[in-house]
Amino acid sequence: MTTESAPPRATPPRTTTRLSIFPLPGALLFPGMHLPLHMFEPRYRAMISDAMARDRRIGMIQPRGGPHDDADALYDIGCVGKIAEVEALDDGRYNVVLEGIALFRIVRELDVTTAFRQVEAELLPVIEDDALSLGRRSSLELESRRFADMQGYAVDWDAVGRLDDESLVNGIAQIAPFDAAAKQALLEAPDIEQRAELIIQLMQFFGRHDGDESVTLQ
Repeated sequence: MTTESAPPRATPPRTTTRLSIFPLPGALLFPGMHLPLHMFEPRYRAMISDAMARDRRIGMIQPRGGPHDDADALYDIGCVGKIAEVEALDDGRYNVVLEGIALFRIVRELDVTTAFRQVEAELLPVIEDDALSLGRRSSLELESRRFADMQGYAVDWDAVGRLDDESLVNGIAQIAPFDAAAKQALLEAPDIEQRAELIIQLMQFFGRHDGDESVTLQ
């Protein structure tokens, strides 16, 4: 009697796409979240015009910008944003609001003649996050209050308390004044539970070193 082994599972093909990218340190976008931007540089005004004529999508990504990095070096992972709102100003500038669609990983940068950079990117699957544990949510809200008070921020905590877990965690990750490396770690956290814990740790760390501009997360 012989036993036939099951055929190996086929690896699903990678979904890749061409993206115009907007490298901006400290700017994060998550799927389902919104990010307002003011486009004033000629190359990025051209990028918005191009996106509006095509699929309204651009890729938000952070430059690495470390002391040992190439000036053009980028992090590997960013987020595709779709232009949900656009205001064209008389002088050619744009105010836009991006809606996060999906995270992407850069496969390679393309050789293009446009003033803005373009990449071939692999779209990453959107993962449905579970809710935070009650303890984690409470710890996050408590640490956020302490951090906001320390930074002198005015916050509508009643409105914050009405946010669902994903909006709360990703919203804090987008607006918190952490350095680019810390922001990237938040973007790449595998789920909101781990992202929330990382936010708490970062608030405690940067709170202890408030005002020390030499402190960065490596």
